This record gives sequence, structure tokens and C-alpha cells, in this order.
Amino acid sequence: MDPSQRSMGVDFLKRLMRNRLAVAGGAAVLFFFIVSAFPRAFSSHDPNRIDVLKVLQPPSAEHPLGTDELGRDVLARMVYGARISLKVGFVAVGIATAIGLMVGLFAGFYGGLGDAVLMRFVDIMLCFPTFFLILSVIAFLEPSIYNIMGVIGLTGWMGVARLVRAETLSIRERDFVAAARAQGAGDLRIIVRHILPNTLAPVLVAATLGVAGAILTESALSFLGIGVQPPTPSWGNILTAGKDNIEFAWWLSVYPGLAILFTVLGYNLLGEGIRDAADPRLRGR
Repeated sequence: MDPSQRSMGVDFLKRLMRNRLAVAGGAAVLFFFIVSAFPRAFSSHDPNRIDVLKVLQPPSAEHPLGTDELGRDVLARMVYGARISLKVGFVAVGIATAIGLMVGLFAGFYGGLGDAVLMRFVDIMLCFPTFFLILSVIAFLEPSIYNIMGVIGLTGWMGVARLVRAETLSIRERDFVAAARAQGAGDLRIIVRHILPNTLAPVLVAATLGVAGAILTESALSFLGIGVQPPTPSWGNILTAGKDNIEFAWWLSVYPGLAILFTVLGYNLLGEGIRDAADPRLRGR
């Protein structure tokens, strides 16, 4: 690695670590990563084991977060639900980022008619309320985790595309791009070697914030009954059970609600911290 690049990376990490809110957000993100990676370390119960003798029991030593309407351990279901939520978030954002990068790079680099057509299509897509667009598509598909990941990804790429296009329009006019072209570099090489790396910082911020949005959307879909289907645990369908029993089983609403809150908040704080740390105007601070 070039020494200047290494120095910039170290400088970036120092600025990020000075942001206490970003560190707190990163700690929350790391915690839920660990929970989803090692579920048995947090609960030894089977998340789908039904026990009619322990229906809607409040938190206790045996069941720290209580049981649901079928006697299943809520902690176990939340731990395994974290894996589902993170999987949906990362896969959906991966799809959206890949599409947004390709569209944004092509539109920004080549411009002209292709740029005009693509950006007008983006504008049309942005006119539709995203959540209701997702609801409309899901209504015609079988509710499953794979369909949810695909639909969220295919309806969430427009912001990334506009961001990458704006960055590409600026970068393509710089001297190092002109120098590469003068040396005989082709369009693909210029895009991959010179333009793409310089667009990754804002894309990383958008992706981090996008994970939070995807997790929230999946939880909302599962809460409405058209997301992850039981008996597969999800924070959203645990909340559905909480809604049906909210008068005498408060733990079914409070704990998954807090998990969604802290996860989304963690990604948002981390994304804001990355954006501030990557801002060249703040490097002297």
C-alpha cells in the first residue's frame, strides 16, 4: 500500500474514533454481529420449541425475556431473529449498492442520452413511496426471506445511483483521469482504477445507512405478516405476537422493539460518523 494511502487510512480511523457517537454506534453494530454469529452463547433454548405449559410466562431465570403465546423462549427467538435481520439488511443493501454503482458510473462517465434516460428513470422510481412499492410487489410474490431481500434491494438503488453519478461527473474532469486517458488507458480501466475507488467513501456511508433502512423495512413487513413467515423467528413477527397480547405480555413488544431501535440507531450513528470522518473539510480538526 502506498504510504500516503496508509496515512490517510490512519487519519480516517483517528477521526472516526474521536466521534463518541460513532463509536457507540459501532459498538452496538458489533454486539449484534456477535449475537447473530454465536447464538448458542446467548441462549441454549430451541427458538421453535413449543411448550404449552409455559405459555406467556414473564421474564424469569429460565426464560430471561419470557415466553410467547406458544411457550417458545423469546430470548432464543430474538437471538436467531438477529441473524435474519442482519442477513436481510446486508444482502438487500449489497444488491442495491451493486445496481446503483453500475448505473451511476455509466451515467456519470458517459453522459449524453444514456445519462438522461437513466436519470429520468431514477426520478420516476423516486416518485413512488418506496414502502408501498415494496408492499405492491410482495403482494404478487410468495412471502419469503429471499423475495424480501430481492425486493428491498431492487427498490433501494436509486439514491446510490444518484450519489455515484454526481461523484463520477466531478472525478472524470480531474487531471489524473486526463493523464490516464493520454497514456492510452481504456474506459473500463479508467472507471475501475481511477473513478470507482474515489466514489467508495460516500457509497460506504450510504450502504451503512441503507442497512438500517433495510432492517427496519423487513421488520415492518414481518410485523404486517407479509415478511419472514413463522415459525422462522424475526423481530417483526415477534412484535406481531406482542400486538395480539400487549395487555398482559408487555415483554413481547418491548424487547424486540428495543432490539430494532438500537440496531437501526447503531447503524445510523456509525454511518454519520463515517461520513464526518471521510469529509476532507474536517481533516484539520
